[in-house]
Order: sequence, then structure tokens, then C-alpha cells
Amino acid sequence: MAKDRPLLETATQFPKKRTYYKILALQICCNWKMKLIRPEEFHLTSYVAALNRAIDLGTTNTERAQRKLSEIAADPESFLAKQEDPEALSGELKLSDGNYVPRIPSKMRFLWDGELCGTISFSWQVGTTQLPPYYLGHIGYEVFSWKRGKGYATESLRQILSEPLELGMPFVELVTNPENLSSQRVITKNGGVLHERFVQPELHGGKDGLRYRIYL
Repeated sequence: MAKDRPLLETATQFPKKRTYYKILALQICCNWKMKLIRPEEFHLTSYVAALNRAIDLGTTNTERAQRKLSEIAADPESFLAKQEDPEALSGELKLSDGNYVPRIPSKMRFLWDGELCGTISFSWQVGTTQLPPYYLGHIGYEVFSWKRGKGYATESLRQILSEPLELGMPFVELVTNPENLSSQRVITKNGGVLHERFVQPELHGGKDGLRYRIYL
């Protein structure tokens, strides 16, 4: 009977459930010191220091990092509110080209192992898996260069998948560049499959992109 079969055997017979079983198995077997935490005012000093360090090292998107630093300096409370906005109530979203567009529900988490390691965010629209064109994917993440090589990106993606699972989403989409092999490995380790190759909108650079889906 199916209930007597090993977990992995059962998972392979139901492809859309593979990610669920992977998450369950890892929760049982792994004891990670890195965890996802909701951003609080207490963490902002560490976040600002990490952003400045990443800018100095040239290992992050400088324009985006400087924009975040400006937001924190101008109004820390407003910045924090935007990082936990499941009802999209924190005003319009300013794009890199200066235009303002409607914000959609989103949550951002810090990767934390005693100090800040990076960020991961999850965005969605209620009742659909579709996203506005200015959102490339449901999930985006960044691990600071001095924290890479520890499996933190893979683990943070695994942990945040509980959010779309709770919402009953059938899948989430993530976008990466063809040359970013490490990001592709992170996604595939969490059950991601290549959905399409496409050209990213000019707003995002107009470069080739890979869109992956993780079925939940």
C-alpha cells in the first residue's frame, strides 16, 4: 500500500509534491544555525554596514543598495513597514527609472546566523500566480559575498517556500541570468525546473533570462 512506501518513493510518483516532501525531510533532518528573521529596527545597523561593505567590494547592485540606504536614513520606520506588507498598503513602488507603480503584497526576511548574511523576499498577488511586468519573479534573494559558500542561499529559499505553501499557490517563479550557475543550482536544489528562456524587460536590463518554476 502507498502508505507503507518510503517517503522518497512516494514523492517521485507525485512530481508536484516533491518540493513539499523535500521541505518536510529537511525540516526533520537539518538543524541550520542560519534562520530567516523579520527585519526589526535592532537589525538596521548591521544591514546598513553590510550594504556599505558590499558596495565597497563591488559585489552588489550599487544603485539598489544606495537607494535602500537612503530610505533607511530618511525614515527607518517606513522602510521596515515596506518589508512586511502582505496587504500592499505602504504606498506605490518607485522603479529604477523613476516611475511609480502599484505595489503588490510582499515580505522580506533577513538571513541571520548571529549577524546579517543577506536578504530574501517573496511577492505575490492574491488569487493568481501572475505578476505585474515590473516583477520578474515571486522570490528574489541575495547572500552577501563574505557569507557565500555556506549553503545559505539554498537554505533560505527552502525556508521561505513555506510562505507560498501556506497561501495554497501551485508554484512560484524565480528568474536568473544564464551565466549565474550558482543561482541556478540553488533553485534546482529546491526542486526548480526551467520553465522558459526569455528576454528581460528593458526596465531590468533587457538581457537574456531564465525563468524557473518550483511546484509546491
